[in-house]
Amino acid sequence: MPRTLPPVQAIRAEIDALFTQGRDLVEVIEDVARLGARLIIQTAVEAEVDAFLGRARYQRTATVTTTATGSDEDAPVRPGYRNGHCPTTVKTTSGPITIARPKLRGTTDKFASRLFGTGVTRTHALETLVIASFVRGLSVRDVEGALADALGPEAALSKSTVSTICQAIVAEYDAWCHRDLTAVELDYLFLDASHFKMHDGSRAEPILAAWGITTAGKPVFAGLAAAGSESTDAWHDFLTDLAGRGLRPPLLVISDGAPGLISAAEQIFASSLRQRCLVHRARNVLAKVSAGDQAEVKAAYWQIFDLSDLGDDITVGQQLVDWVQRRIDAFADTWGSRYPAAVKCLLSDRQSLTTYLRFPLEHHKRVRHSNFIERTFGETRRRVKVIGRFPGETSCVSLVWAVLDRASRGWRGFTLTSKGLRILHDLRRALLDPPVQLHPTGDPASAPLTEAA
Repeated sequence: MPRTLPPVQAIRAEIDALFTQGRDLVEVIEDVARLGARLIIQTAVEAEVDAFLGRARYQRTATVTTTATGSDEDAPVRPGYRNGHCPTTVKTTSGPITIARPKLRGTTDKFASRLFGTGVTRTHALETLVIASFVRGLSVRDVEGALADALGPEAALSKSTVSTICQAIVAEYDAWCHRDLTAVELDYLFLDASHFKMHDGSRAEPILAAWGITTAGKPVFAGLAAAGSESTDAWHDFLTDLAGRGLRPPLLVISDGAPGLISAAEQIFASSLRQRCLVHRARNVLAKVSAGDQAEVKAAYWQIFDLSDLGDDITVGQQLVDWVQRRIDAFADTWGSRYPAAVKCLLSDRQSLTTYLRFPLEHHKRVRHSNFIERTFGETRRRVKVIGRFPGETSCVSLVWAVLDRASRGWRGFTLTSKGLRILHDLRRALLDPPVQLHPTGDPASAPLTEAA
């Protein structure tokens, strides 16, 4: 018979399995939140049992010393052993959840969880803990305070239990932030930011994110960092860190029109092409159109980039770019007199709206906008509305990372056809690996050889 997984590992396996089922991202994030609540409580209770017995799971009493538990408090080794689990239902603000409550035998003292008390039926600390991304980044005092406020002083976790949970998870996040990116070679790099309140009395501040599609067509979550603003310096530092850890320039950078982002991307990845998100540009244009005409203007805007009129015989490249640019001119002629501000908005940085047309046709609908990562950001913001703001910057970045890291395991890659691979190869040679000129122009040695008379 297969060995039964410990409850914590079983919950982690359930979370990982969510992203292999092909379900809608919104539903998956909801389930991740519920399973995350279970994981938090289950991890905390198992850590309490470790501290109570003075030894870890599967560890024999004879091999344990007082310091082996890693606690900064006295942790005597008690007699007794684990004897399975019993289901316990806990009511949370996300709905009831069931955890596996440990059972002990052979102990001289009765074990009572300080998280639950003698018979817990509810907890309002879960929402705070989920916001803190499985307690990532919160100090011991922060966690104890959150639990004491929500459950009462008698339900506070011990300092050693909180330390064990925090240290293990912070190490996981820190390792991700400093990992080597030398082996990551991207065709497409998506950049975006979302704003969250993370400092008391301050406005919402951005979290900068980067994800991409590798040359093998696989999705990769590349980077995440907090910033004070979306300035050129902030984005420059963020991208410099990625490049410093080995990330090579991509073929195409996809982003919104934030000036700081664009400036930094053009400095750090000077050889890469840039695509401006068509969804963001559509919002910019429609914001300058009256409500009565928005539907018509929106349809006309997206008609600019509709290639169905060309049938199946579409050749990507500069000719296709020029064809769509003429459509932009036609849109400007139609709406320019009625909505000059909207047309001016469309025409500014117009060349970046059609860069994607040089890339494989099968990739067009996914590389002409950065909306995918923005939707995931939206789910993160929705989860934190009940709190209003994060306990701090570290917990904010940690939660966003936790959501995106889990979600990235279910992101779809890109289809790579032989024709598409040739297009990408040609672009890579032209942009990133141009042929080296062996002789300067005008050098007699560079002249073609002629046959001797």
